[in-house]
Parts: sequence; structure tokens; C-alpha cells
Amino acid sequence: MPTLPWTVPNPPPRDTEVHVFASRFETRTLWGALRFMVRTPGVWRGVSRAPGAYGASLKAQPLKRTFWTLSAWESPQALKEFARSRVHAPASGGLAAQMRDSKYARWTVSSNDLPLDWAEARRQLS
Repeated sequence: MPTLPWTVPNPPPRDTEVHVFASRFETRTLWGALRFMVRTPGVWRGVSRAPGAYGASLKAQPLKRTFWTLSAWESPQALKEFARSRVHAPASGGLAAQMRDSKYARWTVSSNDLPLDWAEARRQLS
């Protein structure tokens, strides 16, 4: 699976605070990586329709069993609502047993700084 490029579901207003969320997942097995990839298209479609989503991207290294997400949101509440949605919650819950390691980071940026930089996301996750 190639990197899914930065997608903008809802253009943010200029000069506003944006809430950024980054994650890094490593699955226990290649089977777990395959399960992650199979669930990705549905979750990706969900992000593209999510209220308050200002942008998202995903990097995948399935043979290394590693996946990164990077997204920008109107508010922490918008992110929380998406995480609990009927699109995301079953996908993430169904993969929990497959995960070896997970890391998360949150920070804020100006909407003028979008799209986000993967180098910054990796720095925040380290």
C-alpha cells in the first residue's frame, strides 16, 4: 500500500488553531498488517466524510508491519467523535489484539501550516 496523500475533507478557516493527531502502529505479525490494510479503505472513506476533519494522510510499510497516521482536526472533540464513530471504532477495536506497539502524539498548529509535515510527525512520535 503506498502512502495515502494528504486529503482535505473540510478546508479549515485561515489563521485558526488546528488540533493534530499522529499515530504509529506496529502489528505483531504480517497477518496483522494485512488485516490493518484491509480495514484502511473503510476508515479512510470515513475520514473523508468526518465533520471537523481538516486533513489526513497515512504511511504504510506492511512488510515491516508498521503504519503511521497523521491528521488535523477542528477540535479534540471532532477527533474523539470520529474515533468513536461506527466507521473507526469497530476497525480499531478489531485490530487491538494484532498490535505489538502503538504510539500517539497530539499538538496544535495554525491552519496556515497545513498540510502537515511527516518529519514533524515522526519527531513528535519519538
